[in-house]
Amino acid sequence: MSRPGLHETVLKVLEPLPRGQILDCPAGEGALVERLLAAGFQVQACDLYDELFRLDDVEIKKGDLSGTLPYASQSFDYVTSLDGLEHIDSPPQAFREYRRLLKPNGHLIISVPNIMNVEERLKWLLFGYTSHFKPLSNRFKEQIHYETAGRNAISVHANPLGYNELRYYLELNGFEIQGVYRDRVKANQWLYFPLIGLIRLVGVLTPEARKQDRWTRELCSDPVLLGGNTLIIHSILKK
Repeated sequence: MSRPGLHETVLKVLEPLPRGQILDCPAGEGALVERLLAAGFQVQACDLYDELFRLDDVEIKKGDLSGTLPYASQSFDYVTSLDGLEHIDSPPQAFREYRRLLKPNGHLIISVPNIMNVEERLKWLLFGYTSHFKPLSNRFKEQIHYETAGRNAISVHANPLGYNELRYYLELNGFEIQGVYRDRVKANQWLYFPLIGLIRLVGVLTPEARKQDRWTRELCSDPVLLGGNTLIIHSILKK
């Protein structure tokens, strides 16, 4: 189940681009695949739990983003990979797969829970964890195992990745960021305006060289600092 606004944001990014071959992984039950098909894309679907896929007229292949996906190199013009990286054992391998699977100048759209918005920063300060990356106690793991019928990777958020880590892995693999987005505006963000103002004031007072080295402007931007729940990044493979 995607978060409200996520698929809409992705489709808005893709809408002006030429139609082509697109891989959606993880595909889940096929909600995004269905909308991509309706938008005119040629879509392949892949997921670790391929048995959950619900579209009878679309081929689904079993694959793990922590490994090698069952497709030839440079097969796709686009890859969408929404809410998957935080679940897998090896996010760096996933970025290598994105690079392998995309054609030169291919487009990648990824999303992860936004652990760097102001609300999550405050929760980290107060509790030592964020909303989507809570401690995995034995009782909690047993509950997940029961609720998902043993498909633990559906619910376990094991790897928190923020803007910094995503940008690092993207650039390491030859991607250039084209846009950063949020899924929606949070209704309660006004509660954090004093803290937002303080964070941005510190950013303004930061020396220019340090701003560039530490990506201060990006970390104080609306998509990162103000949330929604999901951080969405669109990039193009340049190398």
